Amino acid sequence: MNELNAMKTFVQVAELKSFSAAALALSMPKSSVSQLVKQLEDTLGARLLNRTTRRVTLTNEGTVFYQRCKDMLADIDELQTLFHKKDEALSGRLRVDMPQPISRRLVLPNLDSFLSSHPQLEIELSSSDRRVNLIEEGFDCVVRVGQLEDSSLIAKRIGHCPMINCVSPGYIKNFGNITELSDLAEHYIVRYSQTLGQLDPGFEYQDTQGDWQTLTMKSQLTVNNTDAYKAACLAGLGLIQVPRHGVLDELSRGELIQVLPDYNLPPMPMNIVYPNRRHLPRRTRVFIDWLSEQLKPITQS
Repeated sequence: MNELNAMKTFVQVAELKSFSAAALALSMPKSSVSQLVKQLEDTLGARLLNRTTRRVTLTNEGTVFYQRCKDMLADIDELQTLFHKKDEALSGRLRVDMPQPISRRLVLPNLDSFLSSHPQLEIELSSSDRRVNLIEEGFDCVVRVGQLEDSSLIAKRIGHCPMINCVSPGYIKNFGNITELSDLAEHYIVRYSQTLGQLDPGFEYQDTQGDWQTLTMKSQLTVNNTDAYKAACLAGLGLIQVPRHGVLDELSRGELIQVLPDYNLPPMPMNIVYPNRRHLPRRTRVFIDWLSEQLKPITQS
């Protein structure tokens, strides 16, 4: 058994959670993929994967071995490119994740020039409101807006995203303008919760002493993704509190209007987060540097 090939195969199965998908990605027969993983388990004397008819998941031992494999493969990749010229084209696969508004407005419109410079590079781009598990799901880097929780990861701070309160002109026409904090008692807010049933607290802001305050508001709608959140505001269903970069186009066209600018939420930190490894593959380092430049226009220091 070629141990290096077996490790690469195992990592592909673990990340795709499927022997069939891994076989397709590796251009190998499914039987060969299964055999390599089985031989690897026999050599290690440990079961790495739980197999069912519907999905494949990592065992506890498999999770530990997966991360060690990723580190080792990254080190090998680094050694292979150690003496490459800095301007040499990148190759391989990058798996990245970022919020939908960032991918749609900043990254995808500019990605063509980056990929044109590196035609052998393949990027898997995930954009959703779900906070992915960087390690277990095999992501090379992710963009995260807000406070970080996992201290085992490395974070590159890009800046802070200004926040804004806004409503649509149609909402103001139907319910009146919002000029004072006290006006909110008579107005509606669109609630946002990634898990429906767990309601957000209402309108949030910091007072002049820096204390966090919450005002309960009326609401007839709760949504669980950012696209629906903005669409609900555009439809006149209530006030929303969002990163300013996510509604710049709508503000410039007059489709949304800022209200209560003295009561915006504090700017939220934006970071590019990646696994804690001794050596990042060159493709990851170069992409993180490029991505940092794309994100700077929407942040403040």
